[in-house]
Amino acid sequence: MGIRVVARIRPQQPHELEKDVIVSTASNATLVKIPNPKNESEDFTFQFSSVYDHTATQQQIFDNEVSPTIKHLFNGFDVTVFAYGSTGTGKTHTMRGGKTLAERGVIPRLLSGIYRRARKIVKDSEGETTVEITLSYYEIYNDKVFDLFEAPEKRTLAGLPLRDNGCKTVVVGLTERRCESLKEFENLYDQANINRSTSATKLNAASSRSHAILGIRLTVTTGDEVRTSIASAIDLAGSEDNRRTQNGKERMVESASINKSLFTLAKCVEAISQKDARIPYRESKMTRILSLGQNNGLTVMILNLAPVRSFHLDTLSSLNFANRTKRIEVREIENEPVFKQCPRGAPTISGPNIRRQPLRPLASIVHNASAMSAPKNPLKQGDKQAKAFSVYSDRAGHSNMGSRPPIRGEPPRRSSPLKRPSPADPSSRPQKRRSPYRLMSRPQPGMSKEAIEDIIERKVTDILAARALDQPSIAPQPEISGEVQRRLDLLEKKIDGQDDGREQGLTFLLMAKQHAVRGEDASALRMYSLAKEFFPDNKKLEVKIEKLREKIQEKKEESRRQEVEPQLVKPSVIKPGKKTNRAEQNDDYRDEAVHDQNCESDGGFHCKAKTKKKRSRPVRLSSAELGNEDLQTPRTKQLLEIVNTRDVSQIRLLKGVGAKKAEAIIEALCAGEEDEDELRPVTSLRQLGQLRGVGTKMVENMRFGLQNIAIE
Repeated sequence: MGIRVVARIRPQQPHELEKDVIVSTASNATLVKIPNPKNESEDFTFQFSSVYDHTATQQQIFDNEVSPTIKHLFNGFDVTVFAYGSTGTGKTHTMRGGKTLAERGVIPRLLSGIYRRARKIVKDSEGETTVEITLSYYEIYNDKVFDLFEAPEKRTLAGLPLRDNGCKTVVVGLTERRCESLKEFENLYDQANINRSTSATKLNAASSRSHAILGIRLTVTTGDEVRTSIASAIDLAGSEDNRRTQNGKERMVESASINKSLFTLAKCVEAISQKDARIPYRESKMTRILSLGQNNGLTVMILNLAPVRSFHLDTLSSLNFANRTKRIEVREIENEPVFKQCPRGAPTISGPNIRRQPLRPLASIVHNASAMSAPKNPLKQGDKQAKAFSVYSDRAGHSNMGSRPPIRGEPPRRSSPLKRPSPADPSSRPQKRRSPYRLMSRPQPGMSKEAIEDIIERKVTDILAARALDQPSIAPQPEISGEVQRRLDLLEKKIDGQDDGREQGLTFLLMAKQHAVRGEDASALRMYSLAKEFFPDNKKLEVKIEKLREKIQEKKEESRRQEVEPQLVKPSVIKPGKKTNRAEQNDDYRDEAVHDQNCESDGGFHCKAKTKKKRSRPVRLSSAELGNEDLQTPRTKQLLEIVNTRDVSQIRLLKGVGAKKAEAIIEALCAGEEDEDELRPVTSLRQLGQLRGVGTKMVENMRFGLQNIAIE
C-alpha cells in the first residue's frame, strides 16, 4: 500500500487579494489545479487521496484521515502522520491547532481518540487488559536533536545521538513521560512547545525553526501477551527563500539547515521512485528518523498549500514532491507480540564445581557396622564417637572414607607396592606447586568478589610488566613542524567545540558560492560580507567582495544607460479627433507586460534589470489583427510597410528572417502578380502569412522583433 497523501489549501490572509488566488480544487475533491507559470493559459492537474479547500475544518480532516488509523494502532501497527509544505502554509496550525475546542489540531485529537479507545478496551475486558501510554517529544534544530521535555539550559551543544535498532532509528537518552489522562498530556505538551525554537520572518510571524516529532508509545497487555506500537506525529519546518524572507544572520543559518534536510528528503523520495540501490537516508537526521519507505506501518502525509500567486513556485514544488511521494510503497507489517515468561526457580546445586554439598546419611550397612563395632564400654573423657555420616566433595584424594573403622567380614585392605609410603611428618613432604591460572579459574571457597578481582589485577600487571621488559626500546619520535602542530591545534579546537564560529563562516561561504553560480550577485555579496566577520585576515575573500561590488555597480550603470536611451521603435502618431481602438490598447498592454518580464524586484519600490534574462515569448495575434485592415496597431502597420518596400536589406533585419528568406518572400510577392508593373501591397497580417514559405508563427516573430530594428 502506498503513502496516503492529503492536500489542504489554507484560507486567504487579510492582506491577500481575491484576484491573486490561483490554486483551485475540482468537484470530486481529489484534484488540485494550478496554472503553468510560463503559460498561464495552461493548467497543471495533480490527483491525491483527498483534497480540502479553505472551508474545511479541523474536525473534518481528523475524522476522515487520521481517526481510522487509531484502530490499526491498537492492533499492533505503527502509524506516522506528518505535515509538509512551504513556510506560511499552515502546517503547525494543522498539527497543533489553537486553544479553542474547534481549533484543536491533529495531535490533541489523536491523543483524545487514543484515551477514549483505551478506556473502552479496559472496560470491555473487565480489567484483564491494561493500556499504558508514554510520550516523547523532541526537535531537530540545525541538524541536532534536542529533548523538548527538558529545559533549554540543560541541553548539550552536540544534542542527542541517534542509533539504529534493526530497521528503526532511536534517539539515545530521550526522555519518556508516562501520561495517564488527556489533561496531563495538554499540560506536558504546552510546556514542551515553549521550549521549541520559533521565530518571526517576513512571511510568517510565528515560523517554526525546527522539525518537531511527538512519539506516542502504546503498550497493550492482555494476560501474558504484551503488544507495543508507536504513533509518530511530525510537524516539519517549511522551506524558505531567503530573498523573500529577508532573514538575518542567525535566521539564515537556520534556513540553510531546514532547506538542506528537506532537499535530502526530496532526494530520498526521488531515489525510491527510481528504485535506486542506495537511498541517502543518512545524509540528514530528519530523513533517518522519518525513514519513508522503510517503516512498516501506515503513513499519512498532509500537504499544506497557499492559494495565492506569491507562493506560485513554492506551491508547484510542493505538489511535485507530493506527487512522487504517493507512489512509495509501504509494507504494513504488524508488530509481533511479546509473551511474559514464568519466573525462574532457584538453581539446583549440582555439577563438579560445587565446593560443598549438604550432608547425606551413610548406608544402613555402614551405620549398623559402626554401631556393632563400637565398644560396649562407655566413652572416656576426650574420646570422640564414630561418625555415622560422610561429607562428599569433588576434590580427589580428600575422601573421609579412609578413616572409617573396618567392617566385620570385610577383608583387610593392602597397600599397593608402587605407592610411596607417607612420612611420619606431613610437613616434610614436598608441596606440589599449583598454577596461578588454576587459582584464577577456580576461586577458593570463602573468597569474596573483591579478592578475586585483586588477584586478576595483580596477574595482569605482572604479565604486562614482563612483556614490557621483553620489547625493544622505542626510538624517539621526530619533532613536529610548526605548521603540522598548528593544524593539530585547529583540529583539537574543532573537536572540543571551541571553533569560534569557523563552521558558521564556512556555511556562509558555501551559500555565497551557490548564489554566485545562480547569478545572484547581490545575495552572494551579502553572504561573503557575513563570512568576512569570521575570516577577517583573508585577503582572497576581500578581493572577491571587491570584484562583486564592481560587478554590481557596472550592472546598475548599464541599466541606467538603457533607461536613458531613446526607444528605437517609431512612435505611433494619433491624429487629432481620432480615438484609439482596442487593438492599440492591447498592444500597449503587451509592451508593458514585456517590460515587466525584463525586470525583477530587489525588495524595494523600484525595478532593476535582471542579470540573466529569460527568452520572452511572442504574443499571439488575435483574429481581428490578422484579417481586419482597420484594426491594426502601429507595429502591425510598420511591419506591412517594411514588407511592401520589397527591399531585401530591410526585410532581412526582421526577427527570424535572413537574406535567403527575404529573397523568398519577395519572390512569393512577385509570383502572385501577373503584371510586373503593377505592384499589389500586402494589406493584412493574414495575407502576409499566406505567402509561400511564411506562416502565422513567422509573422508573429517578425512583428515581435520590430522593437530591435532601428528606423531611419
